[in-house]
Amino acid sequence: MDKAAREHGLMYAPDPSSYEISTIGGNLATNAGGLRCVKYGVTRDSALGLEVVLADGRVLNTGRRTMKGVTGYDLTGLFVGSEGTLGVITAATVRLRRAPAAPPATFAADFSSLRDAGAAVSAIMAAGCQPSLMELLDRATLQAIDEWRNIGLEPGTQAMLIGQSDAADSQAAVERMERICTENGASFVAVSSSPQEADELIGLRRLAYGAKERQGACLVEDVCVPRSALAEMIGRIEAAAERHGVRIATVAHAGDGNLHPVFIFEHGTVEPPPEVWAAADEVFKDALELGGTLTGEHGVGLLKRRWLELESGPVAGELQRGIKAVFDPSASSIPARRSDRGQLDLAFTKP
Repeated sequence: MDKAAREHGLMYAPDPSSYEISTIGGNLATNAGGLRCVKYGVTRDSALGLEVVLADGRVLNTGRRTMKGVTGYDLTGLFVGSEGTLGVITAATVRLRRAPAAPPATFAADFSSLRDAGAAVSAIMAAGCQPSLMELLDRATLQAIDEWRNIGLEPGTQAMLIGQSDAADSQAAVERMERICTENGASFVAVSSSPQEADELIGLRRLAYGAKERQGACLVEDVCVPRSALAEMIGRIEAAAERHGVRIATVAHAGDGNLHPVFIFEHGTVEPPPEVWAAADEVFKDALELGGTLTGEHGVGLLKRRWLELESGPVAGELQRGIKAVFDPSASSIPARRSDRGQLDLAFTKP
């Protein structure tokens, strides 16, 4: 969609890493974010109206063409991110924005510690730089990319921060972010001098998942914490990996604290092994302990349902089941399963 919009001087702001294969319907269902969400928000922020088929076959149209409108509840916002539980979205009207007049500029900064990289993210946001993209790759991710594409990874590099500006003064904005990275301990910073170089730096980020898939089967997860807790959360993910003997490689939409820890295990394994789920359980609980959420954009689905009540609590759970019953009265409520010990059951449910 973005490619078609660009032909008319416009852009569709959401930019998932999997943009070549992901669909608008899937993005609407999970309220996906993507690389540009730090500036432009998530899919819900670009959804103006929907056509939805309800469980009984009725067709509902939501949204309006006016700039403002507060009549009734926000049904468009309710359906975006509902993961198909309230109805099937069959059409959508989305917001297009004017494409930036100048080509974006990009930087990539190497850090010898995750804490320094996290400090740089906080400083960039506090300085009002307004990046259009701010991505963090941990060492495990960089090693996977280096093994695949030989990017010349230095032994001391523990994290890479990739940022971009699409402002009118994009080059000056990125040079300002470069200085902030250097002030916060970056060992090396590369700044693009052409659109081609900008695309090459962003391309490193887009290689992340493919590089991990080459190493094994992947359980791709998604948690979100306050930006100030980003480095702490990555540290906890690494500790969980070591404690359970599991390989975890993490990338993050650093500008909004959204992390994607990817649990890598042996190819051909039908289900993630128990140690992967034990590590994932720790990661989810750590995110909540740090004031975060179980998912920033991938959704809950069947896979994460068993952890949902830990975040939402019984009152919110009851209200959400009530909303579901309004749209589909025949649906039975499905409570989270619990073990005899009162803990959330970690048995794997295939999504």
